[in-house]
Amino acid sequence: MTAPMDETAQPLPATRRALFRRIAVAQTEGRAPSLVGAVVRDGRLWWVGTRGELGRGAPDANTQYRIGSLTKTFVAVLVMRLRDEGLLYLGDPLSRHLDVPEAGDATIAQLLSHTSGLAAEARGPWWERTSGELRPETADIFGERPLRHPAGRRHHYSNPGFALLGALVERLRGAPWDEVLRREVLEPLGMARTSALPQPPHAEGWAVHPWADVLLPEPAVDTGRMAPAGQLWSTATDLARYAAFLMDGDERVLDPRTLAEMRAPAAAPESDDWDAGYGLGIQLTRRDNRLLIGHTGSMPGFLAALWASPEDGLAGIALANATSGPTVGAVAADLVRIAAEHEPLMPAPWRPLPEADLELVALTGPWYWGPTPFLLQLRPERGLELRPLNGRGRGSRFRAEPDGTWTGLDGYYAGETLRVVRGAGGGPYGGADNVHLDLGTFVFTREPYEADGAVPGGVDPQGWRPGA
Repeated sequence: MTAPMDETAQPLPATRRALFRRIAVAQTEGRAPSLVGAVVRDGRLWWVGTRGELGRGAPDANTQYRIGSLTKTFVAVLVMRLRDEGLLYLGDPLSRHLDVPEAGDATIAQLLSHTSGLAAEARGPWWERTSGELRPETADIFGERPLRHPAGRRHHYSNPGFALLGALVERLRGAPWDEVLRREVLEPLGMARTSALPQPPHAEGWAVHPWADVLLPEPAVDTGRMAPAGQLWSTATDLARYAAFLMDGDERVLDPRTLAEMRAPAAAPESDDWDAGYGLGIQLTRRDNRLLIGHTGSMPGFLAALWASPEDGLAGIALANATSGPTVGAVAADLVRIAAEHEPLMPAPWRPLPEADLELVALTGPWYWGPTPFLLQLRPERGLELRPLNGRGRGSRFRAEPDGTWTGLDGYYAGETLRVVRGAGGGPYGGADNVHLDLGTFVFTREPYEADGAVPGGVDPQGWRPGA
């Protein structure tokens, strides 16, 4: 990403005050011993605010907090790396790689999107507060009824499902999942303060009495096999780097196209709240008319949230050392909103394409699917974008392929093939040789139902006519 403009190097004073007030209100009203908030802008840590005490002083951007289910996004990144390397397919049943009959026929994609039908929690006592030694083997995490729903039927959040994905990473990499994470994700992204076990300086986890301002320490155990569901500790500084990665990608870790795939909704929400959804290991929510991607997390004594708006180039982070109280998910989302409202994103300067195929340039302009007008535009790297001109119809962006076709990236045409079909003359695109577009069998012509066009079913030879 290009370096930010000078005027966005630091928030303006009014922005800083609004951001700090949001975390101050959350810490006071939520009665959290401490709370850290941060905003990421243009791929870097833009603002940090802290409130409260840790017993030895105030926290800072390098203080570790337990991040709970934010861990799941890291595990999902490892799984998608395996997919991109061809070591697995998302449609594979887990049984192809792991001997876990309790998972039934659930696929890897279903485990990532919480549609596997597996139980929400592990066997035995509250796993988040008990040692992983109680569940030494993968099979030990399941109770008498591991499957609660048919696989693929509904979204049902499953912590054991991500324990299985962590075991899958270990099986295919031949090393503990957290070692693989450190080597393949944390080190390339410069996240030296993210770890499976706490490293000083770190916050202590507390429960706050519901009716009195007194505290009770919470245990911070190693959950063993369940660790991929919520074990990690991290800092605002490290999570800022991770938020930038989730928005823009990093070729050393994961292709941006794979991250875009992870951010796409893969499961309907489990309630009537259609402002929330789930991708492949990534939560989705819609707040303040913007789509946010990321995850929330909780473990005894800790709450965490990371919400990012790729469209705004902004992310909000909130970390607290309380079992309950502050709504850190709302705090992180509000930090994004405040930053966007006080200092809106500057549009990137327009620049001409560094290079362009003139035959593709000739291909741009109006096209018609029957009588419906569309506009075809040329994008970088020979990409194309097709969108309806009157607001009615299906549009999509398309990625150029080596064989001269294009693949749809979003909407109805995601995954579908766009071809440019030339007439007998064999001239350049857009020439007088009856060129048309074939998009998943739909034909687009240069004129609405042009008489000599390749319109399926033909065109009435009398052509267009006035009303009767």
